[in-house]
Amino acid sequence: EVKKQIAEFADNGKTPMLFARNGRLLGIIAVADKIKNDSIEAVKELKKMGVGVVMLTGDNKRTANAIGSAIGVDKVISDVLPEDKANVIKSLKKYGNVAMVGDGINDAPALAEAHIGFAIADGTDIAVESADVVLMNSRPSDVCAAIRLSRRTLVNIKENLFWAFIYNVIGIPLAAGVWIPLTGWTLNPMFAAAAMSLSSFCVVTNALRLNLINIRNPKSDKKHHKNNINFDDIKIDYDNNVKEVDIMTKEIKIEGMMCGHCEATVKKVLESIDGVESATASHEENKAVVTLSKDVPDAVLDKAVIDAGYTVVK
Repeated sequence: EVKKQIAEFADNGKTPMLFARNGRLLGIIAVADKIKNDSIEAVKELKKMGVGVVMLTGDNKRTANAIGSAIGVDKVISDVLPEDKANVIKSLKKYGNVAMVGDGINDAPALAEAHIGFAIADGTDIAVESADVVLMNSRPSDVCAAIRLSRRTLVNIKENLFWAFIYNVIGIPLAAGVWIPLTGWTLNPMFAAAAMSLSSFCVVTNALRLNLINIRNPKSDKKHHKNNINFDDIKIDYDNNVKEVDIMTKEIKIEGMMCGHCEATVKKVLESIDGVESATASHEENKAVVTLSKDVPDAVLDKAVIDAGYTVVK
């Protein structure tokens, strides 16, 4: 029943914490990260913009998959130790440009490793210093706004370069008198100066058009970008040192314990057995409870208690 409840918590994106005393389970508290209000919408926007979304977390697989499914990410990478986050980013960079969003000390190496690092303004100082962009409002949707602004800025730069090139290709030969022998065209120096000023005016005015764009409105996107990455084919290289250990407990009925010294003796002999993580003994309840990291035969446990001078009751 307990295992079923633990699995249910994990499937709902909650991390179960078990509390016990003297080998007996007292209760379970489930904790979970609260999903920010606009996280789901932000993920949807990013995917429409052609940006693949990967969730990188140190949580266990079941909990991480539940949260990832709730917000709709493309891939979940779980059980990642803090020192391995940068290695995961390095592996993802093989498949394209990678941006990392983080706010903690553990995120700093990954933020520095990514092509672009987004730090949450409310996060730690080291994360902010390691990032390229700081999200001042600390909202996931600000990532969409930043990408949208950067794309429109890049288009604006290309427009300015194109028109400046055309302008100079036409204007410089005319000002130099190249066309005089062929067509007799000349350019008065006063008009040349005015033309140069007009060129700068046009470039600056075109750049200022960015202020008219609502970077938080998806409708301002001119076209949807397509993401051609198959996330099922992505292979991540990192050392995952997290191992699942099956914890078992056994209770041994013992007669002959009279005091705290007897309890300490039983505890010592039981904990000396390979596979026993811990042991507690109670002369008042006439029993001992052992916590095992692997299966240990009852006969081995009983023999240790009997050799110590006590009687095991079946």
